[in-house]
This record gives sequence, C-alpha cells and structure tokens, in this order.
Amino acid sequence: MAPEAHEKAQHTVPQLADRTPTITGREIVAELVPPPQFEHASFENYRPDHDYPSQMTAVEKLIEFVNPRPAGFFSRRRQAKEDLPGIYLDGGFGVGKTHLLAALWHAATGPKYFGTFIEYTALVGALGYQETIKELRSAKLICIDEFELDDPGDTMVMTRLLGELVATGTRVAATSNTPPNSLGEGRFAAQDFLREISAMSANFETLRIDGLDYRRRNVSGQAVSVEPEAREHLVNTLLQRGSKVTEDDFGALMRHLGTVHPSKYVKVIRDVEVIAIRGVYLLTDQTDALRLVAFIDRVYDAEIPIVASGRPLNEVFDDEMMAGGYRKKYQRSQSRMVALTTGELPPHTD
Repeated sequence: MAPEAHEKAQHTVPQLADRTPTITGREIVAELVPPPQFEHASFENYRPDHDYPSQMTAVEKLIEFVNPRPAGFFSRRRQAKEDLPGIYLDGGFGVGKTHLLAALWHAATGPKYFGTFIEYTALVGALGYQETIKELRSAKLICIDEFELDDPGDTMVMTRLLGELVATGTRVAATSNTPPNSLGEGRFAAQDFLREISAMSANFETLRIDGLDYRRRNVSGQAVSVEPEAREHLVNTLLQRGSKVTEDDFGALMRHLGTVHPSKYVKVIRDVEVIAIRGVYLLTDQTDALRLVAFIDRVYDAEIPIVASGRPLNEVFDDEMMAGGYRKKYQRSQSRMVALTTGELPPHTD
C-alpha cells in the first residue's frame, strides 16, 4: 500500500465538501456582530501608521460620528455636515477599515448590527425585504463591511434598504473592497460607490484612509505550500491529538463552494481548527475565483490556519484576473492567504 493510502486508511478525515449547511434569517440576524478577531476592537487599540495621518484622522472622525455633538443655534452650518447619518471608509486593504468599523460598533449603543454585505443580502433573501426592514428598523447603527458592487441588483436592494432605515433614524457605517481597476492605485473610489447609491449619497461622509497593508508589514510575501507527504503527516498527527481538522481536494472544494451560498460558508467551516487542502492549482474561471475570495474571508474571520499543497494559494488567480476589475479583491485575498498559511494573523487588519 502506498504511504499516502496507508495514512488515509488509519484515519477517516472529515471534508468540508461533505458539509451542506442550512441557515435561517434568524440565525443570520443573531450572527450580525463583529468576527472573533475584532471582539475587543476599540479606537484605543487601533494601531495607526503615523506615516499616514489619515488613519488617525479617521479615528477622530469616527469618535465624533458615534458621539455626535448636541445641536445649537450657532452651530447649524457645522452640524449639517457632522450630523450626516452615514459614514464611508474608503481606502486600501490592510489599513484598518474593519478594525475601525468594529470599534465604532463596540462604542455605539444598541440595538446595532455588524455584518458583511453578503450577510445583509442573504438576510433579505431568507426573510424577504419587508421582514428584513422589520428586523432592522429599531437599529441605531448598521455597520456594513465589504460593501460590494459586483451585483447591481443586490447593490440596489441594499440602497433601498438603507434608505428606509436611515429615514427612520438608523445611522450607517460602511467599508468596501471592490475597486474598479480603472481608478488607479488599486483603491476603491468613493465617487463610484456614491454614484451607485445616488439616492443616498448626500447622507454619507467619506473618510479616505491611506496606508500600507498591515499584513505585508508582518508576514512574508508568499503563501506556504507544503509537500503532500508533509501535509498528510500533519493531518494525521492532528487527528491523533483530537484536533478538528478537515482535508479536501482543491478542485472538489471549489465545486462544492459553487453549490453553497456564500452566506453559508461560515457554517461550512464552523468548529474546524485546521483546514488542509491538496492539489491547489491555477484558477481561470472568475466565478470560482470570487467564490474562493468569499470563502477565504470567512476562514480569515474565524482565524483558521490552512495547510495546503500544490500551487501556493496566493498564486491561484491568473494574470487576466489580476489585471481586471476585481484586482483589489484578489490582492486582498492573497494577503489573507499569506497570513493563513504562515500562521501569522496580525492583531490589526482591514
């Protein structure tokens, strides 16, 4: 018997591809809180890069947003800007946008919700539009991480939803990771975001946050790929220790992700401590690539390390993708793949 077959015969390794979870609207609402690594995020423990003053300026503006000044006759002109019900964090990946968004959520009084764009659109899909309005209407603050422009239909649903919530007193804070490639410097442009939600643009103050990717400051620039024998040995060692590890063929995992809505990825990886992947290869289909980005985001949120063999994970996107309109999404995912495979998850990220 070949060594790899012998190892597999010793242990039945669970697979993520065997997991087809369901998720209800109520479960989604219950999960609308910051992910674990931002459980204690605050303005105080945000670590700004002092080479980029806009990072500290963003902290000051967000503190003002969560603690608006009382209105007064002599402050009307100033209050007109400061009392805008929406604030939008515009900047590169890894500069602390998600940390700041979570810090804002923690500092605000409830009811309040924090979730990704995908989670909110999934909530509409699960409950229906009107029921979603009823669930969220009492919120004092809605935080939306990774506002997407990938799907115009979803974007307009969210525009309408936020418009109704703002009209009843809800305040909104958002970040985005979807930059059109033509805008230069790999950054998302606030004006394109505002054009997509033109009916609400006057409600948002835009904060530009410049800086370097925090993960690139702390980890090497390459995802770790291990030899198949080393991966198999590690998986079996972990199983012997009682660790909750899964192992999947990369192609099979990609096909499975295509059958599961991204809002359910969080349940696909639930209770997993280590993810092993074999046979990583170059992706040439953009739909698959975007699914992988969404999956890696959830793995990163859950702080689950990845052990992979084959092509280094951060090299799975082909040249056409890396030169296309979703370039920044892929770059951000590459950065997270490096952190996940090197075991160096930083305390301050997006």
